[in-house]
Amino acid sequence: MGASTKTSRFAVGLTAVSFLLVLIAFVSPYWLQHDGLNKAPKFLHLGLWEVCFNQFQDINRWYDVRFKGCMWVFEEEYYIIHDFLLTGFFVATQFFFTICLTLLLVSLFLTFLFLVTSKDDDRFIILLLTNGAVQVIGAICGLIAVITFGARGDGRDWMPNWEHNNMGWAFALAVLGAMCLFPAGVLFLVEARKIKYKRLNEIGTRETSAYSMDDRKVRGGGEPSGGHTDI
Repeated sequence: MGASTKTSRFAVGLTAVSFLLVLIAFVSPYWLQHDGLNKAPKFLHLGLWEVCFNQFQDINRWYDVRFKGCMWVFEEEYYIIHDFLLTGFFVATQFFFTICLTLLLVSLFLTFLFLVTSKDDDRFIILLLTNGAVQVIGAICGLIAVITFGARGDGRDWMPNWEHNNMGWAFALAVLGAMCLFPAGVLFLVEARKIKYKRLNEIGTRETSAYSMDDRKVRGGGEPSGGHTDI
């Protein structure tokens, strides 16, 4: 079966760890959070899909609406502050991290196939290469997402009380998940390369053995069989 080498076992383990971290980060509303030092914070915490306010009012709009509690970022009630809430960098973060999770789900299926497929299968190397490539692309998308959010998430031009806002634990999990996914993909590619060269060596060895046997047969057939010659 698949995970019979140290390289493949590490690859499968990193894939599982990465999926767990990325999934938790994806659903958790703690990418950005208040540090607790402000006694009356207007912003509490935020994830990719949920934001929590405390009597927040957008002073740049002519609305008296104050937002309190936690809601989905696409909630209809938030439509008047969508241009403030769903800024370009935040939408980019949602987009790339969603791609990262989607590719990770595809990778889980490919990893399962890897675990149940025989190494002698002709498609085994293609399976490894595909899985490795999917994971590397997913890791790149995840890193783009966390770098984008890390550069702009706690800036003074976004959430209120920016000086009291820090990156949350869910953001840290997202970073770790993306970082674990990259070496997992590389290890699958390395495993594919190792198996490819092993097969080539086996083919070369068989061809050499077959050539040696044929050569011995030819030499053996041309030798005299023995006996006396009549004069």
